[in-house]
Amino acid sequence: MHSFVLRDGRKIAFHQTEIMGIINISKNSFYKESRVSEENLMQRVDQFIQEGAFILDIGAESTRPGIDPIDEHTEIQNIQRAVSMIREKYPNILLSIDTYRATTAEAAILAGADIINDISGLTFDERMADVVAKYQVPIIIMHIKGKPKDMQNDPHYDDLITEVEEFFDQQIQLALDHGIQRDKIILDPGIGFGKNYDHNVSLIKNIDFMKKYQLPILLAVSRKTFIGQRLGGLEPSQRLEGTIAVSCFAAMKGIEMVRVHDVKENLRAIRVMELFK
Repeated sequence: MHSFVLRDGRKIAFHQTEIMGIINISKNSFYKESRVSEENLMQRVDQFIQEGAFILDIGAESTRPGIDPIDEHTEIQNIQRAVSMIREKYPNILLSIDTYRATTAEAAILAGADIINDISGLTFDERMADVVAKYQVPIIIMHIKGKPKDMQNDPHYDDLITEVEEFFDQQIQLALDHGIQRDKIILDPGIGFGKNYDHNVSLIKNIDFMKKYQLPILLAVSRKTFIGQRLGGLEPSQRLEGTIAVSCFAAMKGIEMVRVHDVKENLRAIRVMELFK
């Protein structure tokens, strides 16, 4: 398994699959039970840390299909407040910020965030690569086709795996050209972002193709639509077991991180599954 290096030089090495816990401070996330108010934020943070989360991923804007973006000022304010509250109690927990805006990323880093999780893979905001390079924080480069507003409008690929590989080839090189060190890069195949059911299943089944980059991989499938489709049209609230199945598959494949809404349940299943690797 691979590692990444934080801004302060600490090396984060993976010896087993770890959990990234989702902290949604957005009011319109697709899974309403994951939404937390400012008043309930620390209760969710306490819970996730006690349950074994390795990283907390904080997002102030939903990027579910068809959603309109929030304004930048609101995103920055909400992210800064959340990071400050968490850092006051937990100075050492790893904090990732789910944003594609460079200004938000910079504000979050200055407030104490460790990692930027860019769902656009450095494509929506041309300043993002420069901000990440300036502060030398790790960046999660996710594959996406289209934008959240329209990405699920009949996405098409002539050759799915090849096109995703070409995206990563291009965006990794862009990151390096802007001064981002290779040991600061994490990759995410972007399940559900400009992909239909078959695309999602194929990417997960063939996840080994991403190992050629020799970089940490994040798989984010928690309660997503393809799981509900596989199980007869289940709503997000009914997709926990399906999520756990994919998390265990990811662990079996040696994927470094899974991003989930339910830390305890996924982590317990993964740790038992790892007995049989």
